[in-house]
Amino acid sequence: MLFSNDRQKITNKHREVIHEKIAVILSGCGVFDGSEIYESVLTLLRIEQQGSEYQCMAPDIEQLHVINHLNGEVVEGESRNVLVEAARLARGDIINLAEANSDDYAGLIIPGGFGAAKNLSDFAVNGAQSTINNQVKLFAQAMHHAGKPVGLICIAPTMTPLIFGEGATCTIGTDTDIAGTIETMGGSHQSCPVSEIVIDQERNIISTPAYMLAGSISEAASGINKLVDEVLQRA
Repeated sequence: MLFSNDRQKITNKHREVIHEKIAVILSGCGVFDGSEIYESVLTLLRIEQQGSEYQCMAPDIEQLHVINHLNGEVVEGESRNVLVEAARLARGDIINLAEANSDDYAGLIIPGGFGAAKNLSDFAVNGAQSTINNQVKLFAQAMHHAGKPVGLICIAPTMTPLIFGEGATCTIGTDTDIAGTIETMGGSHQSCPVSEIVIDQERNIISTPAYMLAGSISEAASGINKLVDEVLQRA
């Protein structure tokens, strides 16, 4: 039987291994118009498995468009909100990115899915001339300027030069066309297999290809787990 003092000791011991929270920016819900669901869940799972906590957040903006995930076609006349859709992934435990304070978090991770290139940025539409959502940029740059690690998954690393500037290193895997566009934008791309990560040591950026290369959820997890572990180690 545990007495109150024993319970308190166990509680305090548990708290000692908990890192500060990791911010996770979502871009909706669904691979073709929001956050990639498997990548997002794998990220949250790994953070928790490693004894840390997370806070999901998303900008309160409209999606570029809505995709029917059964046939891949744009649903005409329908609009959805990124924050509301991302709340599906977060089981409602999510905050508006505009209200997030970077001081409250030890690191940042942005999962992929086309929402990262359609809602958080417009890379999917404008390529090398793309821009990034100002809330995403300001939050990520605040984390970066405080020396905190930033992890980018799948297509999200296309935002690297927009956030971190010329010469920032990242990976989206082995797609030469997208890699070339990143280079045109001023970034430095490094080819990488699905099971590995690329680290920009100077800027504290970690990236992994995930479903840019993965053929299964297990393959996606192999790199995502390494990315999360690296972010937590640097947090």
